[in-house]
Amino acid sequence: MKYIFFGTPEFATIVLEKLINVGYIPEAVICNPDEPVGRKQILTPPPVKRLIANGKWPIEIFQPATKAELLAMSHELSTIKPDLAIIAAYGKILPKEILDIPVHGFINVHGSLLPYYRGASPIQYAILNGDKETGITIMKIDEEMDHGPVLANSKALIADSDTCESLSKKLADLGAKLLIKVIPDYISGKIKPIEQDHSKATYTKIIKKEDGKIDWSKSAGEIERMTRAF
Repeated sequence: MKYIFFGTPEFATIVLEKLINVGYIPEAVICNPDEPVGRKQILTPPPVKRLIANGKWPIEIFQPATKAELLAMSHELSTIKPDLAIIAAYGKILPKEILDIPVHGFINVHGSLLPYYRGASPIQYAILNGDKETGITIMKIDEEMDHGPVLANSKALIADSDTCESLSKKLADLGAKLLIKVIPDYISGKIKPIEQDHSKATYTKIIKKEDGKIDWSKSAGEIERMTRAF
């Protein structure tokens, strides 16, 4: 099976590494550009790029910064003739021209039990809201954010000590294992996608630095959850 992988942060790296370890090696990886990090603003590659660059696999890496740059790659991606594309924490809405390239479309590894917590920060919001349970959803991608039909999901408990980092690792591991089971059944047509109940959808937003400012009028519990989420 030929596939392309879209993802950038550590969550995506965990998923991709587990796919590679069972023999699912992508033809190409698409991630965000290198960014300046730290006080010295040292240009640093994202985690997914570091994994591929340090590996032994002849995988091409693309790092489009804008939608226009992504669209400019469409011909090059089409020449790969991928059966499938997989997304894990890529963070961008993909245009139809890209979505139409793989034979079996795009599937996404999302860190919540959809339709709850669509958007960029489902893991942080689950902690912020004091949820005791969350999960992972494997879904088909369409042109709207986290809107496509569900292929599979799996629940996970949120420990009182979980931080965004620890819960992300837990869900990435769970998502990779579920994805590995789903891929062959999805490609063979054994899995029938199930439409989400869009009336129950809830949404998250991109976390910004100012979100971490403490409002001392909030309860100790709320502030403690902010500490773990951010």
